[in-house]
Amino acid sequence: MPTIGFLYPGYGAEDDYPYLQSIVPGDVRLALVHTSVGVDAHEVDALLDLGRSERLLEGAEALRADEPDAIMWACTSGSFVFGLEGARRQAAEVGDALAIPASSTSLAFVDAIQHLGAERVAIAATYPEDVSRHFRKLLQDAGITVVSLVSHDIETAALAGELDDDGVVALAESNNPEEAQIVLLPDTAMHTARIVNRLEEALGKPVLTANQVTLWQGLRLAGIAPVIPQLGALFAKNTTAVTQ
Repeated sequence: MPTIGFLYPGYGAEDDYPYLQSIVPGDVRLALVHTSVGVDAHEVDALLDLGRSERLLEGAEALRADEPDAIMWACTSGSFVFGLEGARRQAAEVGDALAIPASSTSLAFVDAIQHLGAERVAIAATYPEDVSRHFRKLLQDAGITVVSLVSHDIETAALAGELDDDGVVALAESNNPEEAQIVLLPDTAMHTARIVNRLEEALGKPVLTANQVTLWQGLRLAGIAPVIPQLGALFAKNTTAVTQ
């Protein structure tokens, strides 16, 4: 049975993953472990600590018994604060520990945008402005144009996880300029998995959310390319499998 491992920091929207498990076709298994958290804060120093090697490698070791075929660091802010090359090194270190392909949510956003053939995106972020700018820079360093960034100054992952569906839609609608081909919602602590199609209908374009792209990348790394109608434009066509 193909298995995708997820390293999820603390608690917020981890219940997106049982739902994702229920809609993934075939016999794919999603295995999730919670990595440790020092301080739950959308602050750069706290996020650098959240994504440090010791926390991720401890989580990877906890997944070893599940024998995953690929592993994802299911955290956007705890990867993008390291920059594009830092995020790549972070993922490589985790993958090397288990000798399997690895990536992170930030890197998944880059690959998902490119997969959809987009060049211009808008970001509707839960984070404070100084944190959000790190995500914008990672995307720009990957050759993606960020036409607009709106930050909502939600101070912790726990608070982001308390947003209801209407709140998530309103957050997405806060930054939907016409020139943006895709709108990004980059927080794995925010519940989005069940409402991707609602978001795309409300905005009239593809919407990429953190837990959606994390699943997509994990499947992709394992060579699995399902069509999942509940998960919007990203899963509407077969994904080219990659190797690493």
